[in-house]
Amino acid sequence: MKKIYFDHAATTHLDSKVLEKMLPYLKTKYGNASSLHNYGQESKDAIEKARKELANILKCSSEEIIFTSCGSESDSLAIIGYALANKSKGNHIITSKFEHPAVLEACKFLETQGFEISYISITKQGLVDIEKLKKSITKKTILVSIMHANNEIGTIQPIEEIYKICKDKSNEYKTKIVFHTDAVQTFGKIEINSSMADMISISAHKFYGPKGIGLLYKKSGINIKPIIHGHQEKNLRGGTYNTASIVGMAEAAKIAQKEKDVINKKLKNLTEKLTNEVLKIENTWINGIGKGAGENKLPGLVNFGFLLIEGESILMHLDNKGIMCSTGSACSSDSLQASHVLLALGLKPEEAHGSLRISLGKENTEEDIDYFLSVLPEIVEKLRNMSPFKNKAQLKSFKGNSTCR
Repeated sequence: MKKIYFDHAATTHLDSKVLEKMLPYLKTKYGNASSLHNYGQESKDAIEKARKELANILKCSSEEIIFTSCGSESDSLAIIGYALANKSKGNHIITSKFEHPAVLEACKFLETQGFEISYISITKQGLVDIEKLKKSITKKTILVSIMHANNEIGTIQPIEEIYKICKDKSNEYKTKIVFHTDAVQTFGKIEINSSMADMISISAHKFYGPKGIGLLYKKSGINIKPIIHGHQEKNLRGGTYNTASIVGMAEAAKIAQKEKDVINKKLKNLTEKLTNEVLKIENTWINGIGKGAGENKLPGLVNFGFLLIEGESILMHLDNKGIMCSTGSACSSDSLQASHVLLALGLKPEEAHGSLRISLGKENTEEDIDYFLSVLPEIVEKLRNMSPFKNKAQLKSFKGNSTCR
């Protein structure tokens, strides 16, 4: 049976060129980078070379790169680490209602530690309400964390504008309001660099690098406390260096920088064809910014809503046809709760449950799209015929609820 992978927002395959770069550090160059002997120093040199390569892409100093195990750890190190190191300056943190669970859980923890968290609402288009964010900043605000692009609906947030607001408010209040962004979905796909935030979280497996490695860019002069204690990474993140994966992340980042313009053009064309055809299915819509979104949406990521059916049901029927996609974030896929992202858009729970996220990657083809489009309408029709919502009165009432079509 034909196998098609449409879940690149969850993870990507390891690029063969990346694996080739990693293999020596898994087999022959296996020294611990903290060891003083030749094998250890060989690994250390490879790590520092990778650090410089990643710093060049982020347009920062290599001293500002902290290696972590993943994007979630990078988020926690940035948010919890900064909050605990600077609690004497203020106890107020601002984030949004549709952040990745890694950010939201870090903020929930800080609430137990005496911090006040403001969760900013988003518009029906899936963008952070800038005016509400601006009004939420007070003299006690020490940190703002807003993701660069949402992992479920793909909307790109105006982080440069938000960063400027933080700087302006810092000058107004004669304090320091640090801006952190979770760029896990954007690094390697669209431009993100050190001029756009004080701290940036990145994860390699989202751009064809290995799982289990990420980084936090932290601007020089910003103080944080470690959440994993140890002497590595200037005492900011303990643990034996994952040399092979660090080397792999740098290689994946370099490849992504070279390929992204060509890939993005391809993904834009595939997404346009996909969207035009799927929306021909009755009572179907796009969650977040719709068609013609241009640069406000990640290339290749679209979240569809289907009236009267469960996204999980569509997902399983597609899986039986060899098509792998998602209903939302992989990090919360075990939850039976409706997506917090879609609820934040204003959808009712029953509408939010009818979502399907398609996230394309560089290996996808027009033939993949054609195959998907050949099986989806039949699946939707079958599931709707099984739906308990069958009479016209229920359908009319239900149709009026969606705010994002």
